[in-house]
Amino acid sequence: MIRFLLVLIMLAGTAGAVVAYGDPDQIARASHKVSHIFRAQAASPAPAVQIPRGQGGEFTLRAKINGVTAPMVIDTGATSVVLTWETARAIGLPLEMLEYDVDLETAGGHTKAARLTLDRLAVGKLVEKSVPALVVQRGQMKTNLLGMSFLDRLESWGVRADTLMLTGYPEQQRSPRRARTAVD
Repeated sequence: MIRFLLVLIMLAGTAGAVVAYGDPDQIARASHKVSHIFRAQAASPAPAVQIPRGQGGEFTLRAKINGVTAPMVIDTGATSVVLTWETARAIGLPLEMLEYDVDLETAGGHTKAARLTLDRLAVGKLVEKSVPALVVQRGQMKTNLLGMSFLDRLESWGVRADTLMLTGYPEQQRSPRRARTAVD
């Protein structure tokens, strides 16, 4: 939203300068740009998902990983998305080709994990592609974790009144490196 306001201010300043000099072609171009920005903003609202807090205090959800539904728990303390071996197998990931060479501390203790990239990870209307993830060895974890390698890609996320709100970027504002915001 701040970017939009900055662009609007810059365009308004440019349009004001053009009006002061009286060039009708410049005025028409500036007017067209401003109207295009307003139409684009109105046409593509930012996707958002609300997740209620569970009875155990955690935020659980059902995500689609490469098209397959899997239960996950939001974990802002996890650097990456972490999948159980069983979920990775159900998704059809090439487990026999993975190298478990990443040291990982979990609630259950120390384990090894393998790096990979998920083609597509969707939480409701929020869809991210090429998401870095880890897979732990068989039986090492009971729950998939939705960590920061997904959450960092969102425009904002935060908790209010026992509801976690995840907000993505409007489609035309998506870029590979995006700012992140956490609201408490």
